[in-house]
Amino acid sequence: MAAVGIAVVGASLGGLRAAEQLRAAGWRGAITVFGDERHLPYNRPPLSKDVLAGHLPARGTELRRRPSVEDVEWRLGAAVIAADLTARTLTLADGSAHMYEGLVAATGVRPRRLPIPGGPPRHVVRTLEDSVALAAGLAAGTRVLTIGSGFIGCEVAATARTAGCEVTVVAPEAEPMLLAVGADLGRALRRRHEARGVRFLMGRLAAGLTADGAVLDDGTEVGADLVVEAVGSLPNTEWLAATAGLDLTDGVLCDAHLRIGGLPHAVAVGDVARFPNPRYGPVPRRVEHWSIPGDSARHAARTLVAGLTGTEGPGAEPFAPLPSFWSDQFGMRLQSFGQPALADRCRLLEGDPESPDDDLLYGYYQGTRLIGVAALGGPGAVLAAGRHRAELLTTPQPVP
Repeated sequence: MAAVGIAVVGASLGGLRAAEQLRAAGWRGAITVFGDERHLPYNRPPLSKDVLAGHLPARGTELRRRPSVEDVEWRLGAAVIAADLTARTLTLADGSAHMYEGLVAATGVRPRRLPIPGGPPRHVVRTLEDSVALAAGLAAGTRVLTIGSGFIGCEVAATARTAGCEVTVVAPEAEPMLLAVGADLGRALRRRHEARGVRFLMGRLAAGLTADGAVLDDGTEVGADLVVEAVGSLPNTEWLAATAGLDLTDGVLCDAHLRIGGLPHAVAVGDVARFPNPRYGPVPRRVEHWSIPGDSARHAARTLVAGLTGTEGPGAEPFAPLPSFWSDQFGMRLQSFGQPALADRCRLLEGDPESPDDDLLYGYYQGTRLIGVAALGGPGAVLAAGRHRAELLTTPQPVP
């Protein structure tokens, strides 16, 4: 059985940042990164935008690797199918077994699929191959049905419409991106999509798929030449199921320092990690934002190196990131800091939502406490949201 030093399972952004941060935390031993894809780490946000539109070649998405990880071993196309966190062993899909000193779970998520058979050609957008396959079908006049109105659904809708496709979005929520930014900003986003020709059928479910499209739960028939499934994601945790006592109900449950099951030799980072964030209360949550892999890797690496070497740990301060995300659609940017999804109300801070061109800024509150901001528009909107970042990093302030 081969020994691999610290095993990083997952070779995307979280895995790369984990390897870099392990070196920054002082780990000089071996690091081996296992990934089921055959690509070196690459940036996923362009897959539903620039790569899909043909503006960025697939090779242009590869992430820059710092010199500190030149000696890291990359086992690509090598899926880990099982781990024993007690014995500290990994089993790969090819049957080989490996012993490790420390473990970083960085396996991320995969697209959720509709439990409906049949239909026109069906696509998801998660990998380079997914994006390239979908791009091949986006010719002018193609009827595109996007099921789901979150990040991927709205970004694909904008890209497809810009390519001249006829685009329909179907989703059960009242407004697009409702869970991320709430009804008010979601409504403004929908209006701007509709002004550019995107058709929305909100509050509806796809009850069945036919060769010519979909039948909705109210009987409406929607013609489509291809379907994009954008109905959320599932954390990749099956490979950890053999270790008794782990909570894998929604990702990997971690403590305040990203340790898995309280073990000093195992941590989780990125989309797969479910952790408490003291900024927003004690409930552990997963956060699927681009900022989290880097932020969590920094804290988890310090935790893991301390656990393996017996040196001083990350200290008393728990992991407390400020989540942020952005989404580019039709030349507009949706920018957020904090946790709008946890708010009990929102308030318009800047702009006129009835205007098709105004930059909009909303504040999100729990009671009187500001816990997030989200902006929609051009560079001015992004700057407006950024002005609240320092405030959100400190104790939230009452509503003025």
